[in-house]
This record gives sequence, C-alpha cells and structure tokens, in this order.
Amino acid sequence: MSIILRNISKTFGDFHALKNINIEFQSGELTALLGPSGSGKTTLLRIVAGLEEADRNANADILFDSQTVTSSPVNRRQVGFVFQHYALFRHMTVFENIAFGLRVKPRDQRPSKQDIKDKVNELLRLVQMETMAGRYPSQLSGGQRQRIALARALAIEPKVLLLDEPFGALDAQVRAELRRWLRKLHDTLHVTSIFVTHDQEEALEVADRIVVMNRGAIEQIGSPNEVFHCPATEFVMQFLGDVNVFHGRIESDSAIFNEVVPLTEGRENTARLLVRPHDLTIQSTPGAGPALPAKVYRVLTAGPIVKVELIDRHNRLIQVHLSHDSYNHTMVKLHEEVYLVPRESRVYANNDAWTGAYVI
Repeated sequence: MSIILRNISKTFGDFHALKNINIEFQSGELTALLGPSGSGKTTLLRIVAGLEEADRNANADILFDSQTVTSSPVNRRQVGFVFQHYALFRHMTVFENIAFGLRVKPRDQRPSKQDIKDKVNELLRLVQMETMAGRYPSQLSGGQRQRIALARALAIEPKVLLLDEPFGALDAQVRAELRRWLRKLHDTLHVTSIFVTHDQEEALEVADRIVVMNRGAIEQIGSPNEVFHCPATEFVMQFLGDVNVFHGRIESDSAIFNEVVPLTEGRENTARLLVRPHDLTIQSTPGAGPALPAKVYRVLTAGPIVKVELIDRHNRLIQVHLSHDSYNHTMVKLHEEVYLVPRESRVYANNDAWTGAYVI
C-alpha cells in the first residue's frame, strides 16, 4: 500500500510540530523517520495511524492507495502499531497477546478458533518464538517482548506497519540483533512500513529510504547512501554520524579556517568546515593542498577502528578514524606533531553550501 501525505501541519498551542509536510511512502518500502527529539517524527507517525489529527486545512490530505483516509478513524485504516515499551497485556500469555486483535474483531469478520490458533502459531514461527506461547510477558526478555509486540501487530494482517522507536528500550547488543532480524522479516513480508528513530546507525542499517526531519520540517529524503554521502544541508551532515566542525570566516573569495572565530561574530561572514573523522588523513608533512597542523593527544585501538584524538594549535579537539591497517602503516605516536589532510569535506557559509576555495 502506498501512502501520500499532502500539506500536513500540526500545532500544539504556539508550537509548530509539523510544517506543511508533503511526502509519498512507496508500497512495500521500509522507511525511517529520523531526527532529534522534537523534530515531529512521532507526531507524523500518529497522524498516519489516525491516532492524531492534522490541523484542518482545505488542501491537507492523507491517501492510502489513492483513497483518502483523512477523516477515517484508526480502526478503519488497517494499520499495525508497535510501541517502544511493548504495550503487552501482562495478564495474558504470549499466545493470547498475539490473538487479541483477532478475537476482538466484529463477529462477522472474526476468524474461527482453529483459524486463530493456526494464525498465532504461524506468527510464533515467523518471530522465532514457537516455544514461548504459554509464557507471560514478565517471563520474557526485552527483545522477546518486542518480537511478540510485532507479532501481535502483524496478526490483523495490516496494510501498513508503524513502529515508534521499537528498539529504544533495549540494550545495544539486543538492539543490533533485532535490527538485522527486522530487516530480514521485512524482506519476507514486504508490508509498507514506517519506523521512527533518532538512532542514525539504526536508520542507515535497516531502512530502504530515510526521511531526515528537523523542527517539524523535512531536511532530506533519500536512500541511506544518498543522505550519508550527499547530505542536502549542514544539519543532515552533522546529524548523520560524527563530524569535525571548524569555524571560520569569509574573506574575499576564500573561506579561512586558520584562526579561532568567536561564535558571536556576525553570521553574514561566518563559515563552517565539516569533515567526517574517516575522511581525514594523518601525514608527517603538509603536502600541497589544505593541511591542518595538530598534535596527537590520545589513541584508542580497542574496537573495529582506531580512534585518534588530536589537538590543533587553537586547542580544538579533532577526531580521526583509521582502519587498523592504516594505523599500523601510519603508527602515530602520542604528542607527535602531524598534519591532517581532508579527503572529503564540505564548507557552509550563511547556511548555504560554499563552493569556493578554503584555507586551514
């Protein structure tokens, strides 16, 4: 099922939670709504579900498969909802939790007892919890509870699956395992799915497409590769992963970053150089292009990458990420004077991308 939102806004008093949102979710696609707290992600998800009403606007509309559902209540939209904190019925077994949505259907739509049993057992196999049918939620781990919550949402055969921070209450290892499991499950079911997250790694790993939101507006829509490697705005680049930010100024036709610029300086001539830690090369000599002198402050070799922290001559902390092979080849030493050369970087001046020369 495809979903189209047209001119959707939402205000709470004087707070504009959503500002004229226009977007289409493709049928069978897994889309992540990504952004910081207060960016409007959950409000948008609740409006899609029918749990929240958008501001009244003659041009506003919500369409499921080209049919308007703007005035349809939540129980007629055929959506499945998975919450962050599971929302399981504590007094019901796993089996009864999954069966609940089927048992409360109108009598003329309700499956037979045998059909309900078959459906629940099928879902238990799908979420790999066949042996847990008789247990209660208190007897399950957090990851198991979330799988049951997902199975319960799928029991009613929704046309749209909505997930609100589904892994936010879990520890890092369980969260990573469930991310991979959810991606595999989606590839099996191909149900149109939208999930809310503030976790950049989660969105990049799981989603077919990412909608980056900020202050109630959409900053960028694209595949994980597009939003990470070709950020449309300064906000997107800073939000998606670690970034070194150098503040500078515009002088003539160049952006200058070889001095410390007070943050209170007028914005009309300020500039920011953004470089991801893995896009900095450490060299013993400056070379021909832009290079930043710095001193090695700390080296962390535990983990899949080597993290090198350096201090420049203005006492700014800089992060560099190296593969272990690169580190073994470079072999930087504590307190060593080196030069940092950006392979890829972006310069922004007055909130717009800067395409001119720069000096560091």
